[in-house]
Amino acid sequence: MKGFDPKFRDFPDYIIGITHEIWESRGFATLHDYYAPQIVVRMPGSVSTGNQGVIAATMATLSEFPDRTLLGEDVIWSGSPEAGMLSSHRILSTATHLGDGAFGKATGKPLVYRILADCHARNNAIDDEWLIRDNGAVVRQMGWDPVAFSRDQIAREGGPEACIKPLTPDNDLEGPYKGRGNDNPWGQRHADLLTRIMNADMTAIKSEYDRAVQSEYPGGATGHSFDPVERFWMGLRASLPSAKFTIHHQIGRDDPNMPPRSALRWSLHGTHDGWGSLGAPSGADLYVLGISHAEWGALVGGDIKLRREWTLFDETAVQKQILLHTGAL
Repeated sequence: MKGFDPKFRDFPDYIIGITHEIWESRGFATLHDYYAPQIVVRMPGSVSTGNQGVIAATMATLSEFPDRTLLGEDVIWSGSPEAGMLSSHRILSTATHLGDGAFGKATGKPLVYRILADCHARNNAIDDEWLIRDNGAVVRQMGWDPVAFSRDQIAREGGPEACIKPLTPDNDLEGPYKGRGNDNPWGQRHADLLTRIMNADMTAIKSEYDRAVQSEYPGGATGHSFDPVERFWMGLRASLPSAKFTIHHQIGRDDPNMPPRSALRWSLHGTHDGWGSLGAPSGADLYVLGISHAEWGALVGGDIKLRREWTLFDETAVQKQILLHTGAL
């Protein structure tokens, strides 16, 4: 890979390798090399710039979760070393909440949760990132629900005026990556399916998903077959029926010894004006950033279906937006 350390065999090896080197091998100083000095990092709960902030946040997280592991499940990517590459990286993380920190007083609770992260890399360094941690799963395993946690978080951060504000189009920062992914047909198929669902065509689920589909959704929710898929997507869209749905990035991959895969980064932006999975309509202007991964295949010859799906958005960041709007603190 031109411009990258020759110890990495390919781009997935780079992404998985530096993740292990930084977090599990405690190579915090390597962030000076692997993260660009002015990197833009967007999470649903905040926006930040600069690798110094990344280093500080990494050390704070490991102080709170010292035994954390990051197991790389997949890297779905596009681009080239010369122009820059965008990885959509799926991680399963294990940890024990052993220290005080951003999630409050140490609970001693063991945790399992996922992260989906889109990272743009050039010349051996990441310079643009979108990262979603399943904070709904994290706080539930600690004994909270997302509303109660978000209310407590606002108080711990100094109240509604002083607290860290969630990501919205108004406070987003422009980074160097301007790409939209690739034109692989698996990414297009995924985009078409999600667009149909967001346009209220729920018949797309039974026609495009495998009957034995395994789904992984926010809150650590694992499901099987059509019903969990319908409940998740219908509950989200019902909460934001008038919100604008946008696909910001799409990738499809055909790789040897792997099933066809796809990755989408998308958003819903608009008024919380419906009854659904986000609770009673609040009238809040909400920005929901999501990332979805899919695996495709034909169990029955020629009948290609979506067989496994992973989708994340941060429930705590959404509830924080609702609480800041309603003042129900």
